[in-house]
Amino acid sequence: MGVELGLNDRLIDLAEEGWDLAIRIGTLDSSSLIARRIARCRLVVCAAPSYLEARGRPRSVASLTDHNCLGYTLSQQTAADHWLFGARAEFSVKVSGDLRANNGDALRAAAIAGQGLIYQPTFIVADDLLAGALAAIELDQPTVELGGIYAVYLPDRQPPAKVRAFIDFIANRFLPEPPWDRNLKRLGWATTRVAPTKIDVT
Repeated sequence: MGVELGLNDRLIDLAEEGWDLAIRIGTLDSSSLIARRIARCRLVVCAAPSYLEARGRPRSVASLTDHNCLGYTLSQQTAADHWLFGARAEFSVKVSGDLRANNGDALRAAAIAGQGLIYQPTFIVADDLLAGALAAIELDQPTVELGGIYAVYLPDRQPPAKVRAFIDFIANRFLPEPPWDRNLKRLGWATTRVAPTKIDVT
């Protein structure tokens, strides 16, 4: 039997919609679901070299107000119009831009085209950073880290073997560090600039 994969940024109801398992990002709300953390979720501010050449490279979080910041609309706390920075997410920077989207890949495509800055998880932009299509921007405050990437499933006492096998497979691939962050680290990307905080994006 094959795998049915559904791609959607919204929060789904596993039981009502008939899914065996979901991947959720952030700090999970209390629920009856069983969750297994499979990876960290680091954020990075980045833009296309063409954008940075035309508009300049921001050096501080305050200078983001002078840039076209493309916002993600589904995050419950890091909203499209304000981005959080700092070791405890203590810096909230009001930003604006000419595009908002409910999908990170759409924002990624716009950034690669030179439209503006994005603040997205490394799993979305790592390949583009490695290829030079996007450039990471180091500011005067560290980026925050979303709570993690989790596999969640219904609270059956014995989950189906296919669910256990899939979770074990991705956990073995992603822990202790997911491959996209390992690749960035090997090229000297400053992963130490990332500071953890609790943000719910589900």
